[in-house]
Amino acid sequence: MADHDQKLLTLLRHNGRRSISDLAAELGLSRATVRARIERMEREGDIVGYTVILRADAIAMPVRGMMLIEVEGRAADRVVDVLGGLPEISAIHTTNGKWDLIVELGTNSLTDLDAVLRRIRLIPGVTASETNLLLATPRTTRARL
Repeated sequence: MADHDQKLLTLLRHNGRRSISDLAAELGLSRATVRARIERMEREGDIVGYTVILRADAIAMPVRGMMLIEVEGRAADRVVDVLGGLPEISAIHTTNGKWDLIVELGTNSLTDLDAVLRRIRLIPGVTASETNLLLATPRTTRARL
């Protein structure tokens, strides 16, 4: 991918609603070139959509963690469905190896985190888990307000 495309994607990640004119000015390209690059990346599947980021999603929770979950047998889909309904969970990833799922979660306090971890461990099909607290995030592509 061309350097201008990478820069364009970075700008769009931080604000997908920026005007073509604004993007062109920042990149030092013509509006037609920027529009053509965006259309090509959409057509080729590099850009698959645009989204709205809610304030609640952009503001980091004070207590964040990654929970590794082992799931019994074929219960993964059921467990993912239940996890998807918990507001403290921001992402669910399937993986290979010892753990079947990695869950990103955030709460306002350690007490709240403890309560969420207890609820998750009680989900039928969850056989084991390990949780690591996130201390700092030196770099992310997620939006910040």
